[in-house]
Order: sequence, then C-alpha cells, then structure tokens
Amino acid sequence: MYAITTPEEADRFIESQPIAAVFKAGTCHKTMQGWGNVEKMLRERPEIPVGIIKVVEDRPASNRVAERTQIVHHSPQIILFRNGQPLFELNNWQITLENLEPLFSQHLAEVKVEDPESGGASNLDNYKRLLDAYLGGAVGEPQFTWTYLNMFREDASLRSQEEFTLLNSLFGNPDEHHIHPQAILQFEQENPQARPLRERVQALRAQLDTL
Repeated sequence: MYAITTPEEADRFIESQPIAAVFKAGTCHKTMQGWGNVEKMLRERPEIPVGIIKVVEDRPASNRVAERTQIVHHSPQIILFRNGQPLFELNNWQITLENLEPLFSQHLAEVKVEDPESGGASNLDNYKRLLDAYLGGAVGEPQFTWTYLNMFREDASLRSQEEFTLLNSLFGNPDEHHIHPQAILQFEQENPQARPLRERVQALRAQLDTL
C-alpha cells in the first residue's frame, strides 16, 4: 500500500505500475465498508499495488486523478488502472464484493488469485502489511480497524492458540473465543484503552516478527 499525498505522487504511482489500484478514502462508514471489500479483493491479488488518497487531507492529489482520468470524484472511490489508463471505477455504496468480483475477473483474468487460506494459517504477512500501512499513514484509523477486525474474523478459527491470543489482544474483545467486529467496536468505544492504538499496533508488529 502506498500513501498518495500530492498530484505528483499520483502521477508517478499510476504511471510506474503496469496495473495499479487507487482508492480514495473519506471519513464516513461508506469508506470503511468499501475499503474492507477492496482490501479483500487485493489481498487475494497481492501483486496489484494500491495507492490510498485521503481526500480530506490531500484533495489536490484526488483532483489530479479526476483530471487525468475524466472520472468524476467520489469518496470513497476505487479506480483500477492498466498502463496508466483507467479500466473501471466504483463509487460509494457500489463498492461491494458483488460488483468488484466480476470486474476483476473481466479485466484482470491474467492476474494470479491466491486463496488467503491456502498455505496454512501461519502466514501473517497480510497482517504485517496492514499494520505497516497504518503505521506508515497509508490507512487511517477507522479503515485500519474495520479491515483488521474483518480479516481476523475470517481466519480466526484457523489460527493457533498463540496466534489467536496475540491477534486478539489488539482490541478489547468481550468474547475470548469469537470475533464479532461490531461488538468489538462497541466495546472499545465504551471501554477505551489507556494505550493509544498506534502504540498497541507498534507493539503487535514487533511481536509478529518473533513468531
């Protein structure tokens, strides 16, 4: 994942990659849901780089993408590029798995699709990439939280007890055995932790390297 903060960075990112995705992130629930769906599609296609534009902070970068593609700006928005040219875009509540899957299959049939559950559950690279993206500023806190909890929900039952306990420690979870993102988010809101999320993420990232 790459943080795109300026028009120049937008141009370089789009032009330097044979295939690339740009995700425009807002601050509302639509962005969290849309990013969760996009992240799942790209997690299965790790060779596709994704650039993330925070439109509130970096609107000139967002405007540059709209200018060069002639695609009207929306937030959230996902645009897929091949050789610098847009292949498709989805906006707002359209960013669903039901819409993304046929578009990816149609336009990127040659891109290898990896089963996130293949190769055993010991692979923690997806979590490391997500933690790094948050710590590097490419993903905001709401998007990170929603993506992390849904990723964990999908593969929690496949984790060893050590991995489950460690991954489950990042957020306050009222259930020791199951992952329910909405319940965890509510619990976190009602029972804020003393340590800021960034400090917890930094600690978890270091611990993942020891497994």
